[in-house]
Amino acid sequence: MCEARTLNRHAALVSRMAETLGLDLSQATREGRLSAETWRDAVMSCTCCADPGDCMTWLAEHQDTGAEAPPDYCRNTDLMARLAQGKEARNGTAG
Repeated sequence: MCEARTLNRHAALVSRMAETLGLDLSQATREGRLSAETWRDAVMSCTCCADPGDCMTWLAEHQDTGAEAPPDYCRNTDLMARLAQGKEARNGTAG
């Protein structure tokens, strides 16, 4: 079982990744695009990352500029892409 500190660290990384990509996880949850189970799975997937330090460095490098996509090694790339597509569809910018 994961320690609370580990879970909190990775929950923060997932949140920061979404924020860096311009995604609002709270809004996605309210709109039904992100379930509690999917959030939990994303955090748990993040805990399996071989080197979260790389992610922290990447996030720091993109703090001011944001990013279009997560780094290739992100274990939640597919989730972030789905959330971004939902955001674009909602804003009428898809396609």
